Amino acid sequence: MQDFAAIDFETANGQRSSVCSVGVVVVRNGLITDTFYSLIKPEPDYYAWFCQEVHGLTHEDTDTAPVFPDVWRQIEPLIEGLPLVAHNSPFDEGCLKAVFQVYQMDYPDYQFLCTCRASRRHFGRRLPNHQLHTVAAACGCPMTNHHHALADAEACAKIALRLL
Repeated sequence: MQDFAAIDFETANGQRSSVCSVGVVVVRNGLITDTFYSLIKPEPDYYAWFCQEVHGLTHEDTDTAPVFPDVWRQIEPLIEGLPLVAHNSPFDEGCLKAVFQVYQMDYPDYQFLCTCRASRRHFGRRLPNHQLHTVAAACGCPMTNHHHALADAEACAKIALRLL
C-alpha cells in the first residue's frame, strides 16, 4: 500500500469522544508528503489521571485549544480519498466515530486498516507483544516520543509501509 493517511488520537479520559490531540501522517507513492498535529479541547472536558500518565497532556495544554470540528476541517482535505491506518484501529476509529457523534457531524465511513493486526499476521509469536513501540522497533524504526499523537502516527505510517 503506497497511499494512505496514518492517524493517532490521544484521549483525556475513558470516553472515546474525549480526543485531546491528533496526529496525521499522509503517505503518497510510498513517501511521507504531509504531517499534521493539533491539540484539541476534549469533550467531555476533564482529564483522568491514567490518561495524563500515558501522554502527559493536561487542562493547561488544551484549555485554549480548538474544538474538534475546527481541527477536523483542517484534516479533512489532507486525507480526502485515502484509507486511514492506525495501530489498534478499533480504538482510533472508535474515537473518530464518537467525536463525530458528539458534535453531530455526518461520519463519512472512512476505511480503516490496522497495523497491529498486520503485525500479528506478519510477526506472530516472534515478538513479545504487538504494542506500537515494539512493532516499530521490529520494523527498524524505534520510537523516541511514544504517546505523542504525531510520533505515534509517524511510527504507524512506517510500519504500514513495511507490513501492509
